[in-house]
Amino acid sequence: MDDLSSIPPTFRGDVESILIPEADLQTRLAELAADVDRDYAGRDLLLVGVLKGAIFVMADLARHLTIPTAMDFMAVSSYGASTSSSGVVRILKDLDTEIEGRDVLLVEDIVDSGLTLDYLTKNLRSRRPASVEILSLLTKPSRREVDLPVRYVGFEVPDVFVVGYGLDYAERYRSLRDIVTLEPSVYGG
Repeated sequence: MDDLSSIPPTFRGDVESILIPEADLQTRLAELAADVDRDYAGRDLLLVGVLKGAIFVMADLARHLTIPTAMDFMAVSSYGASTSSSGVVRILKDLDTEIEGRDVLLVEDIVDSGLTLDYLTKNLRSRRPASVEILSLLTKPSRREVDLPVRYVGFEVPDVFVVGYGLDYAERYRSLRDIVTLEPSVYGG
């Protein structure tokens, strides 16, 4: 059994294991920020976070960046209370910022099937930005249903259900500082 001392006592019984500890997340985000700083130096970069899951990734990435950036958010729904994407994407909150002619970096917590991000990137490209790229903290290539180029990847994870650091199950566990797996009994797995 993992040392779950970093998990608040309220959630310890639900957590099976820590997949990626907080320190590793922060180290990798600093590395990704250095790549973004280099690649977008002197450009008009807009970070677009996909709510709600990417909120922590976006905040910590932005704090590591040294180049000027603007931020905006989109909220979409494709999961509901399920553990996998339905493939039907609804935009619940659109951008407040005009993106025509701007470089857009779509910031996501996880790329699973790729269906949601495929829809979002097509939607954003239709608005004539200078570029649209994807940064995702996690990716599950074994689950990919569409060929989706992700320019910046934090970690490749196995085909397990993960929560924490913005990722949730039924709106719980987002606030955990680590990426963890849940006991299957919690989500009926």
